[in-house]
Amino acid sequence: MLSDKISLVVLDMTGTTMVDNGEVTKCFQEACSQNGLNVTPEQIKGLTGWSKMAMFRSFWRKKLGADHPDIEDKVEETFYTFTDIMEAYFENNDQHPTEGALEVMEWLRENDVKVVLTTGFYREVTDILLENLGWDEGLDENYMSVGDSIIDMSIASDEVLKGRPQPFMIQKAMKQFGITDPKKVIKVGDTPVDLAAGRNAKCLYTLAVTNGAYTEAELAKLDNDGLLPTVGHLKSFLQKKLQLKGG
Repeated sequence: MLSDKISLVVLDMTGTTMVDNGEVTKCFQEACSQNGLNVTPEQIKGLTGWSKMAMFRSFWRKKLGADHPDIEDKVEETFYTFTDIMEAYFENNDQHPTEGALEVMEWLRENDVKVVLTTGFYREVTDILLENLGWDEGLDENYMSVGDSIIDMSIASDEVLKGRPQPFMIQKAMKQFGITDPKKVIKVGDTPVDLAAGRNAKCLYTLAVTNGAYTEAELAKLDNDGLLPTVGHLKSFLQKKLQLKGG
């Protein structure tokens, strides 16, 4: 049985289980522009998956110098501009699951494997996305499943000490479900920091999808246990790797 070998699968949201059409990059770049930061889509892409506060801090340190006294004020101003732009965008535009996402999450939960969504977004935006996708149904005030739900838990980057590439979101999920062995955990994302977080958590498999923010060629250069065309291909990957029989 799958649950004899795997207890938890931690999935990223945007680009992995939710379609990413570049809207986050556009909103981020607009927030930077409004606050006097000139950054390119390529520079933003290089930090994709980090918490957004950490991204702004990195760009301001490069512009002003790491020890500049105004750094944190600038970071906060730019972050709040971004939150206004981002929340307005997501509230007024539909979001959609990536190919195979719903099916693979259902398969995992049917096989008694916990499914946790993590993200570099803070809780307010995460809530908007979950609601728009209908994935908040069946979750309690702590974002835990209380019955008929798509996922078992949602974790935002502002609910841990530090976001990716630190392993804290994965470890929070493990602690919540009483999982002590990281070799019973799989991490799937679409960015370099997703891969780094999985490695830092010492997961059994740390995987990336190639239909998100990064191409297969870009991801192939990084330390990983496998590249999947979509998150939906996780089922066949596990069936092969773990030599599972049947569905």
